[in-house]
Amino acid sequence: MLVVRPAGPTDFDALMELAELSGRGFTSLPEDEPTLRARLALSEASFQAGVAPPEAWYTLMLEDLDTGSIEGVAGVKAGVGVKRPFFSFRVVTLAQSSPTLEMRFDHKALVLVNECAGWSEVGSLFLRPEKRKGGAGRLLAQSRYMLIGIEPQRFAEMVLAELRGWFDEDGRCPFWEHVAHKFFRLGFDQADLMSASTDGQFILDLAPRHPIYTELLPEEARDVIGRVHRDGEAARAMLEREGFRYQGLVDLFDAGPTVACPRDDIRTVRDSKRLRVKPGEDAFGEEALISTGEVSRFRAIRAPVLIDGDVAILGREALDALGVCEGEVVRVKA
Repeated sequence: MLVVRPAGPTDFDALMELAELSGRGFTSLPEDEPTLRARLALSEASFQAGVAPPEAWYTLMLEDLDTGSIEGVAGVKAGVGVKRPFFSFRVVTLAQSSPTLEMRFDHKALVLVNECAGWSEVGSLFLRPEKRKGGAGRLLAQSRYMLIGIEPQRFAEMVLAELRGWFDEDGRCPFWEHVAHKFFRLGFDQADLMSASTDGQFILDLAPRHPIYTELLPEEARDVIGRVHRDGEAARAMLEREGFRYQGLVDLFDAGPTVACPRDDIRTVRDSKRLRVKPGEDAFGEEALISTGEVSRFRAIRAPVLIDGDVAILGREALDALGVCEGEVVRVKA
């Protein structure tokens, strides 16, 4: 059985391995020991309510209970743009007209904005390539919404997700090469690491202050604005099933799209129910997404469950995986 559980300092080696596998452009998983260790410490403190809610960052590990191996990672930031700006490019249409010529032109442009400050963010979703079938990715992704649903007040009323932008087969990022690099004058990997491991002051210092007209860009850069990386298509589809929609915002470095949804409209948050646990026979009922009812003891699984009114009847294996006993509260998304 697979279980999603809170990450802690002892997960460093597994997290570093996943960071190495994630590849270029996966900003939230940098191959940087101090950054990853700090993230794990922050996650442990967040689950134990040891940090102010807007600064919490919950990191989740997908563990195979049979082997003990870590198969994936995901995360939820309670608030972005709290201690540092959260910049994006907004894709806008600028209209210009000439009454003398009786002509009108609409121009697409990129404008630097800081619109999402204070929103929560779901992200860092990454699985080992061999685990991307069979529902593991869906379990890991939905566990983030089960976590939000336990105590919604810990999170903002809007929740966003940033998707990795387009890289070609050779690892080149057309948007970075033709646009972002002109302003930051760094290698992509260096800028990506600095974005993840510093306060972001360099972005504030160097990002463009004026609109960038997309018609002036090379075609290969223009064509990838808002385009998702090939490895992110499944993640985008899962987000859209939950109610997330493109917001007209793209990442400064790779032009990957930002999607968002009101917290209480996220499908899993909205449809999951609080039920009392009752032990029953194994392997009966319909399979459902089940999580504990407390953030500090968070665990999530997929398992058969029989719902009888306000009672969830679970088998012994599911009870053990969740670490709950008869009478305790769980959340169930059928």
